[in-house]
Amino acid sequence: MAVATLVAIGLPVALAWYMVRRHKIPLKTIIIGAVVFVVFALGLESVAHQIILKGPMGESIMSRVWSYALYGGFMAALFEEAGRFITMKWLLRAQPSGLRPALGYGIGHGGVEMMLIFGISMISNLVLSLMLNSGQAETLLASTPAEAQEQVQAQFDTLRSLNCGMVALGLWERFSALFLQICLSLLMWTAVRRGGRWLWLALVPFLIHFLVDTLAVVLSRSTGMFEVEVYIFAMVLAIAAITWLLVRPRQIIKSASSF
Repeated sequence: MAVATLVAIGLPVALAWYMVRRHKIPLKTIIIGAVVFVVFALGLESVAHQIILKGPMGESIMSRVWSYALYGGFMAALFEEAGRFITMKWLLRAQPSGLRPALGYGIGHGGVEMMLIFGISMISNLVLSLMLNSGQAETLLASTPAEAQEQVQAQFDTLRSLNCGMVALGLWERFSALFLQICLSLLMWTAVRRGGRWLWLALVPFLIHFLVDTLAVVLSRSTGMFEVEVYIFAMVLAIAAITWLLVRPRQIIKSASSF
């Protein structure tokens, strides 16, 4: 877990540093990508979940695999791709029309996602594991409110069953997600910068995001995690190939277009 934590936090930082130093990508572009993910995915999307899932339709959505998968995939795609589109259309309007701004945004978006979703959870798991190994589990449970003790005990049970392979799978999932976020950023950037008849391309990142997230939920209920990650990784490779066909440096126009 310690190694996975270092990789999950260190890789995005190292990748950002390399792109800034080697390819002259503005650091603010990477930071904007990270902030947009936090605002739209962790902020606005979470508020929407609270309203919808705690409303009259919440139980019906969560009680069925397909309805929950479709709902989760749609919401993730809606908020993240809306944030991506708005940012690239207006906040990054002054950026040059090459691929570097899209790469910077994708690294920021996917990098902070890796750090917050996987890295922070690994830090929490690591702290609890150290307490378990040092015999402080009972002390922690005794100081925990009664209504939360069952949840803490479930965390301990999960950690006792955790092994290196499971941690590696989680890290692999984040690699796939980071790669996917970069591809989606390249596609959206191309749609925004070309405009006109290329505006339809803005729907492609939404549809891809929706499809990947929906299938990830459905597959996780019907097969093992290793098989799920293999399927997702294969999909990401296919998406990368499609991105390369649609987004090539020589096809990017030199000035921003409006629509």
